[in-house]
Amino acid sequence: MLSVSSILFLGSNASATETAAAPTKLYGTITDKDGIALPNIGIAVTGPEEFTKNVETDAQGNWEVEILTKGSFNLTINQDDLPEGQSLTDPTKATIRANVFSLGNDLKLLFPIGPGIAKASMLERSAQLALDGLILGLVIGLAALGLNLIFGTTGLTNFAHGEILTMGGLLIYYLSAVLKFPVLVAAPIGVLLGAFISGFLQDRYLWKPLRKRGTGLIAMLVVSIGLAIFLRYFFLFLFGGDTRQLPQYAGQAGLEFGLVSITPKSILTTSIGIILIILATLWLLKTRMGKASRAVSDNPALASASGIDVQKVIRAVWVLGAALATYAGVIITINQGVSFLMGQDMLLLIFAAVTLGGLGTANGALVGSLIIGLFVQLSTLFIPTELKYVGALIILIIILIIRPQGILGKKERIG
Repeated sequence: MLSVSSILFLGSNASATETAAAPTKLYGTITDKDGIALPNIGIAVTGPEEFTKNVETDAQGNWEVEILTKGSFNLTINQDDLPEGQSLTDPTKATIRANVFSLGNDLKLLFPIGPGIAKASMLERSAQLALDGLILGLVIGLAALGLNLIFGTTGLTNFAHGEILTMGGLLIYYLSAVLKFPVLVAAPIGVLLGAFISGFLQDRYLWKPLRKRGTGLIAMLVVSIGLAIFLRYFFLFLFGGDTRQLPQYAGQAGLEFGLVSITPKSILTTSIGIILIILATLWLLKTRMGKASRAVSDNPALASASGIDVQKVIRAVWVLGAALATYAGVIITINQGVSFLMGQDMLLLIFAAVTLGGLGTANGALVGSLIIGLFVQLSTLFIPTELKYVGALIILIIILIIRPQGILGKKERIG
């Protein structure tokens, strides 16, 4: 049996081992939009236990600071040191947070320097925001397509669908940042795990028993709301409230294409997302199971009478919908980081997209998602960035008043 002194000795050894570990180096390079180094730019670093340090860029624009303890560190650039004509292209990125979870892993951080958001022309801003809107529309489309497929086959409006995105982000973060898998390996594993947990297991042990008992759609909707709240705060308990970045892709520089800039990670994740949407569409149109799912969506009773295994079709749709939503969470995590509120923040946009396009229509979900993505991003030309999601809510209200069936939806007789 260990004595108190032994425990204290072991604890001191563990602390000494952690302290003796190789330090983590936070580093980066500050250049202007043409790649010219900017020397003598001050950066203030603050962290836990009142840690503070000030560094400056050298003649090549390089800077670095050694971190000896784990924790979250804030790095703030001194914008007054920037030469005339240069400023942050995104004013919200004046302070960057770096999360150090294990010592010895260096992190590269970049501050976006350019002509400045206020000095960029309306054409340049519009082009960049339109590109960002298309990427956002793709992310919304992946999640909305899965939500629409589930609604079409079961009639369930799943308010816990946003938490599937969050789980996808947490899975890839755990696989990449904790288990040290390369992101290109962690992403497909995360999607498969998300499809199994959020699709197969969720339907098998929650929704199928409720369907067998004849639970009404309103009651199931309430269950989905409760499930969303439970999962959200379960993720908070496990993960904490901070937004965390994947170390492998933190601070990746963008590539210039005319008026727009896009990072290589955005190009890769977006391309894979487009491929997944194409494959899902071909699955619906060409495969036997896809045709069966459309038959179940049109008339479940008639489909069952025709020999179609309705439960099997619903299970396949749940797995596909969860896989698409999980990958949407992967895209957000790779490009922006992950937090326990990620799914909740996206849920309004997802519902606005499916309502705009038409509930239960796969093509409508994609059309609505692109419109919502473009509208949300381009609206920041005229309103503060913090209010950009309000536009999605306005669209949702207007569509419900003017055309409740959506752009590609069909009118249904009620009563």
